[in-house]
Amino acid sequence: MTLKLEDKKAIVAAVKDAADSAFSAVVADYRGLTVSQITTLRNQAREHNVYLRVVRNTLARRALEGTNFELLNDSLVGPTLIGMSMSENDMGAAARLFKDFAKDNTKLELKSGVFDGKLFTGNELDVLAKLPNREQALTTLVSLLQAPVSKFGRLMTALKEKNEEQAA
Repeated sequence: MTLKLEDKKAIVAAVKDAADSAFSAVVADYRGLTVSQITTLRNQAREHNVYLRVVRNTLARRALEGTNFELLNDSLVGPTLIGMSMSENDMGAAARLFKDFAKDNTKLELKSGVFDGKLFTGNELDVLAKLPNREQALTTLVSLLQAPVSKFGRLMTALKEKNEEQAA
């Protein structure tokens, strides 16, 4: 199917707008997936606030030019599916979505991803997929802040019990 110049410009503009406001991006090869599998992936992407788009490589390169995701240009070979995490509360959503989907659909081949100006490839994408969402990060922070206080409380209780034993 031949795209008109206006259609190509619209695609480039849409992907560039998404890239400008995205926090991370992942590129995958979707060769071999059925339409229903891609539809399922798109539905899951909507639920997780991930921008998902099948884009021609030349258009994707133009759209990513001058953005934080320009590092993905070398990965834009073959059928390309781009996922971008749009939520500040869950910056690893795209990588997690692709990793989880690839467990059940082995034909989805993850190529690379970018987060905070760093390129992740192959097994390194696990690092990106394991980024905690906002709620998980806050829970971890609270538990780290609470640990010294609870240890101090246990110490004080132990000292009190020791003093009571010595007094008796």
